[in-house]
Amino acid sequence: MIILKYLAILGRYLMLMGRTFSIPERMRMFFKQYIKEMAQLGVNSIGIVLLISFFIGAVICIQMKLNIQSPWMPRWVSGYTTREILLLEFSSSIMCLILAGKVGSNIASELGTMRVTQQIDALEIMGVNSACYLILPKIMGMLTIMPFLVIFSSATGILGAYATAYLGNVLPPDDLTLGLQHSFNPWFIWMSIIKSQFFAFIISSVPAFCGYTVEGGSVNVGKASTDAVVSSSVLILFSDVFLTQLLSQ
Repeated sequence: MIILKYLAILGRYLMLMGRTFSIPERMRMFFKQYIKEMAQLGVNSIGIVLLISFFIGAVICIQMKLNIQSPWMPRWVSGYTTREILLLEFSSSIMCLILAGKVGSNIASELGTMRVTQQIDALEIMGVNSACYLILPKIMGMLTIMPFLVIFSSATGILGAYATAYLGNVLPPDDLTLGLQHSFNPWFIWMSIIKSQFFAFIISSVPAFCGYTVEGGSVNVGKASTDAVVSSSVLILFSDVFLTQLLSQ
């Protein structure tokens, strides 16, 4: 019974995505909504991304120096491991988990409120494809802005590591720079961006489905917002395993 329930939810999700990815009826209105959603979901998230990335980069650098550095290892190993952690996992996977809580709850509560107050029903009565009109700009906006958030996150994390080196005197800045430059593989940056595109689609489409299909009153809107964050986080972690294995080959 549980399997049938989840298969039914998957079917409803795929049907909604089929309605969403259609040609917008008015391209001018679509681009207006697209710019608005890109600013609301992505640009407004830059602050929290930079703040968290700065302190996480500093903490990672401190932890690597205290727990990994030893007389038997080169002095640049702390900078090297800090760079690898930031590029491979934090700036793509962990940052997207954080954004799933901020952006996902926003999307689910917005669409859920529109469903409860019958605004979506009004759009349907007017002959508007409400799924395409409301959801597609959110998905496209998130897919567009996510690579920039990943790059900003990686750069700010490295700045946090340098702040630790200069202000905290945890390790010499020259050793940190040498570690950051050691055996650098540019593919890791592209791998992080590619993974973030999949995560961005999950962050925008799954909460949109949870909010769009709300039934009942305002209490169900809160439940849909919670379900959206939990479902998005689980799917991000689940897909991260397969994407990392696929892209690392």
